[in-house]
Amino acid sequence: MTWQSGEALDARSYRITRADLIRYAGASGDFNPIHWSDRIATSVGLPGVVAHGMYTLALAARALTEWVGDPACIVSFGARFSRPVAVPDDDCGAALEVAGLVTDVRDGQASIDLTVTCQGAKVLGMARAVVRC
Repeated sequence: MTWQSGEALDARSYRITRADLIRYAGASGDFNPIHWSDRIATSVGLPGVVAHGMYTLALAARALTEWVGDPACIVSFGARFSRPVAVPDDDCGAALEVAGLVTDVRDGQASIDLTVTCQGAKVLGMARAVVRC
């Protein structure tokens, strides 16, 4: 891949449904009730059931992998959890949007800043990656 500094990468959109949260809970072993019970989630001040933070991060990593084409090209990737992703109890769920911007290219590596949002609100902060290009 030949990227230029300042290049915007094609944005990706992923749907998160309650069914996805159930599957992720089973795979990860994270059965915290804030991920499946509106009653518990709202009792601790959340707007309702929220997606697992690591699932949200994994979807951002999925976009990164789609951009680079090979997960072995990812040198580093990290982010901070800045806002939970509320997942309504309907057939549509929540839409997670992942955009990328190449900020630097040198020595065969590209630095990428990711912007990860749900309903226009940033849900991951300082999402950055370095990839081999």
